[in-house]
Amino acid sequence: QVQVVESGGGSVQPGGSLTLACAVSGSRLSIAAMGWYRQAPDGQRELVAGIRMIDLWRKYSDSAEGRFTISRDGAKNAIFLQMNSLSPEDTDVYYCKVEVGVGTTYWGQGTQVTVSS
Repeated sequence: QVQVVESGGGSVQPGGSLTLACAVSGSRLSIAAMGWYRQAPDGQRELVAGIRMIDLWRKYSDSAEGRFTISRDGAKNAIFLQMNSLSPEDTDVYYCKVEVGVGTTYWGQGTQVTVSS
């Protein structure tokens, strides 16, 4: 069983930075990929940044590219999202997704990011 818990959200001014963390419990050997998502107005979750475990290949949304960096810790039990140059448009709840194999995913409860003056 995989358990996913996010942390590190908070309130910052425009131009500020945050680092989100996603802690994963359970078997890590079966994890194929992990990613950070935010909630779209229609309720669908959109990829912000993802990382593939086999080769650490990364992908980013257009808005995240160049500002955010996704990484894995040395113990391979946590994923981070370094968020720089934050703007009010980044305000949202950010969710961590864990993909096991192809057809099974697990979600955390989310961590709030608020960017305002």
